[in-house]
Amino acid sequence: MSGFLFEHIIFGPVRSRRLGISLGINLLPEGIKHCTFNCLYCECGWTVVPGDKPLTWPPREVVRRQLENRLSAMATRKALLTNITFAGNGEPTLHPDFPGIIDDAIVLRDRHYPDAGISVLSNASTAGDDAIAGALLKVDQNILKLDAGTEETFRRINQPQIPLSLQQVLENLERFRGQMILQTLFVRGILNGQAFDNTTEEELAHWLGHLDRLRPRSVMIYPVARATPAEDVRKVPQEELLDIARRVEALGIPAEVYG
Repeated sequence: MSGFLFEHIIFGPVRSRRLGISLGINLLPEGIKHCTFNCLYCECGWTVVPGDKPLTWPPREVVRRQLENRLSAMATRKALLTNITFAGNGEPTLHPDFPGIIDDAIVLRDRHYPDAGISVLSNASTAGDDAIAGALLKVDQNILKLDAGTEETFRRINQPQIPLSLQQVLENLERFRGQMILQTLFVRGILNGQAFDNTTEEELAHWLGHLDRLRPRSVMIYPVARATPAEDVRKVPQEELLDIARRVEALGIPAEVYG
């Protein structure tokens, strides 16, 4: 099943339950999904392997100019904006100039919408890089993914496309203790004849243990909401998600269920 891809660098603004009125920024190469993960639930579809053809990234100056133009036009007509969000067709931190683009976005936000936040949705796979970690620490909402409690489930659900273990992801996340929001999508189903389910008691026990160690600012919990590239992906009922949120809050960590 093909996924939904953003066609422009700047998109929206859209109304988001998590982020309010959000203007999106897609830093990925045009027309493909490019990511370090190949999550079986991703609305953008399966990750594209670029092969020998070099990837063409939107230049930093083009991103800056387009964001400047959009924010200026919105401010002129006094349009509402609560958030600028780096998301799009894959992992935004893969852009070679990601740290510099974050600096540009902060300058432009301060100029046109000083009350708006800046958010990055990332899978934390690249956060071991000092420059990327430094950029993530500059934004208002550093939203990082943790979908599994165990290595086996991490590999089945997130399917990393680079040499990466769950332990390495956790080590990356430890850099942001108290300065991140964790997001987790809970899901179950079957892929290639193998069952996956990150809501089992074993998975939840490990996942909650990770949260207790990482101490994120808060946790975003959500189910599948759109079409997925894998066919047998099942939505976890809302009541189960609310129960998981209660267990997170018992650790003294705020949690909210979306979707």
